[in-house]
Amino acid sequence: MQDFGALDEVDSSLVHALQISPRASWARIAKVLGLDAVTLARRWSRLTEQGAAWISCYPGPALAASGYGCLAFIEVDCANGQLLEVAEQLTRQPMVSTVEHVTGDRDLLLTVMTTDLATLSHWSTTVLGALPGVTARRIHLVGAIYVEGSRWRLRALRPAQVARLAADQPPRGHRPGPVTLTDLDRRIIVALSADGRAPYTALAERCGASVDTVRRRTRRLLDEGAVHARCEIARPLSKRPVAAVLWAGVPADTVEQAARGIAGMGDIRLCAGITGRHNLLIVAWVRSVDDIQRLETRVTEKVPGIVISDRAVALWPMKLSGHLLDEHGYRLGTVPIDGWSTRRAGAPGSG
Repeated sequence: MQDFGALDEVDSSLVHALQISPRASWARIAKVLGLDAVTLARRWSRLTEQGAAWISCYPGPALAASGYGCLAFIEVDCANGQLLEVAEQLTRQPMVSTVEHVTGDRDLLLTVMTTDLATLSHWSTTVLGALPGVTARRIHLVGAIYVEGSRWRLRALRPAQVARLAADQPPRGHRPGPVTLTDLDRRIIVALSADGRAPYTALAERCGASVDTVRRRTRRLLDEGAVHARCEIARPLSKRPVAAVLWAGVPADTVEQAARGIAGMGDIRLCAGITGRHNLLIVAWVRSVDDIQRLETRVTEKVPGIVISDRAVALWPMKLSGHLLDEHGYRLGTVPIDGWSTRRAGAPGSG
């Protein structure tokens, strides 16, 4: 386990600032926090080197809405004694953005991003289904995402500081029109998934384009919601070390109203519409296992009539938005997210 200790006041303020504006300059953050830019950069270097914090970046819902992607949660059952081997193989898959060892009626819960349904079918049968040790899989397609992790906050800053940093960000839900992707955009998305705070010079070198072009395209991708950047911290440092996953159902004509009510709750990291026996999947970070029952009580008070029919606890977040984590949630490395990799490798529709 990493021996980071705890976030002090400066670290907490820095992380909160980067949660609001992940790619803000050190000078901008220093001005808002009233601290020295060099000190903040040094602090951030220490956090990242010890795996305590990092900037992730991943395709946003606007891509799927524009026909550029398909998102699914997949439950995986493993043969006895083979869970770690299966998980190791899956964490190396570029279209698998998240892998979690969870409790309950499944061993692993995956978040998978592909280009379309045909590619998802091809991958789940020829890759996932063919892995030694995988005994069963259940696919839940994701529809609307009502809230996701980029909105979760550490809450270390004063309201005035939050407002100043938020002024740099595009309005939530800002959509100037359908997203269109170029090959360069795809390369930028993959590069950002490895380091969401990578300098434009480094992105330009990796993507084979000029710095000005990459800067312009990156800002456009972020502004349109084609990608989401977020500052993550190791879960033990969040003061909410337990991740709870709830599968819930509400009447079809109340899904959006219910989901938006749940999305406004402070502990919620994710609320998404899904297909299958349930129509909502909810992820929350809470202080203890006991808090899960209290969370369920608050959800049912917020949404009368909701039925929470299954729940799980994430024992080990092995991979989170492309970043590999140890059993305590500290970052070890990265496998860049690339939902287009199966298509290039010869999945249906390639060529």
